[in-house]
Amino acid sequence: MLKPPNPPLYIHACGSHSALGWTAEMIHGHLRQSDTPNMQASCDWLNDGSETVVGMANGPLPTIDVRFAHQNTHNNRLALSALLQIDRTIKQATDRYGSDRIAVIIGTSTSGIADGEHALTEWQQTGKLPAGFDYHQQEMANTSRFIADYYGITGPNYTISTACSSSGRVYLSAQRLLKAGLVDAVIVGGSDTLCKLTLNGFYGLEALSHQRCNPFSANRDGINIGEAAAFMLLSLDKPDANQDCLALLGAGDSSDAHHISAPHPEGNGAEQAMRKALTNAGLQASDVGYINAHGTATKLNDQMEAKAIERVFGNQVPVSSTKPLTGHTLGAASAIEAAICWHVLHYQLPIPAQINDGDCDEFTIQLAKPEHHLTRPVILSNSFAFGGNNVSLIFGYPND
Repeated sequence: MLKPPNPPLYIHACGSHSALGWTAEMIHGHLRQSDTPNMQASCDWLNDGSETVVGMANGPLPTIDVRFAHQNTHNNRLALSALLQIDRTIKQATDRYGSDRIAVIIGTSTSGIADGEHALTEWQQTGKLPAGFDYHQQEMANTSRFIADYYGITGPNYTISTACSSSGRVYLSAQRLLKAGLVDAVIVGGSDTLCKLTLNGFYGLEALSHQRCNPFSANRDGINIGEAAAFMLLSLDKPDANQDCLALLGAGDSSDAHHISAPHPEGNGAEQAMRKALTNAGLQASDVGYINAHGTATKLNDQMEAKAIERVFGNQVPVSSTKPLTGHTLGAASAIEAAICWHVLHYQLPIPAQINDGDCDEFTIQLAKPEHHLTRPVILSNSFAFGGNNVSLIFGYPND
């Protein structure tokens, strides 16, 4: 192991809500079973009535107090359901550091757009917008502002919206803020909810599958859209001085700008992000025990990602995409997959097996099987977005 150029960011708590569930028991059960009932076929989302599979964050959502009526969106209620799982840790941080020394940085691509869709439909039918609708609910920054307002946090707060890498870039921002000494703790994560705008947009791009997605299969034919929220509280301070504590060890990014929507066919930007993450963490490729791939199940993404992984890691590291269990949660994808990595490491779970039809001869990377276990407690997670906006995150136990 090399000396890392940046100190680890310790993870004080992690909460999430997705098609995998909203409790540790649900999440672990569905990961072990390689299945979840919340990946559901539906004809309710596409304008032509076609069926597609969506990842539903089924389960109870909290109500939002009338004080935050202008922030009362489905996206924020889903976010709050994940935040309440780490509520105690957030309040302890505000007590310890002060509300002005905590930042809120989150990623989303939809914010309250679904609420805007419902409001527009009602306006078309009745000539009036629904009671309680506020235009601010649709703004990208609404969720980060809501979280700061809800917890009385007065430090920096902002939203990053770079499509599918949104909630991955928040970790790089947190790393910079903490390293610069501008704050003492950062709430990071993302929240994205289903809406017709994104589903029909991907359908128009012919990138949407009508069946459960099939990552790294020769028969893959597109993505499933899902919804999710996941959050962590990060700090340079170790949560428990007497225990080994999970941390963000490193992060890397790139912007290859190859095409407005298609990735670079050789995965040059993806490779650069992974190599930068390893350097940032002071690690070698041989230190990584599992790769959580972006793995969208589109023809171009899986092909280029496999090429990039093979150049960096060979075929010695198990790889899988967990999107058949969550759907592609867009702006929240990095955050929910970071949460999956946290669960695998923290609870010593088996590596998530790759779910597909088994026709994988096109790929030479080592796809994870049910019998694979984590032999090295370091996980790299990839997220790649439109415009070649790429992020790789590395989680594990630092050598203090």
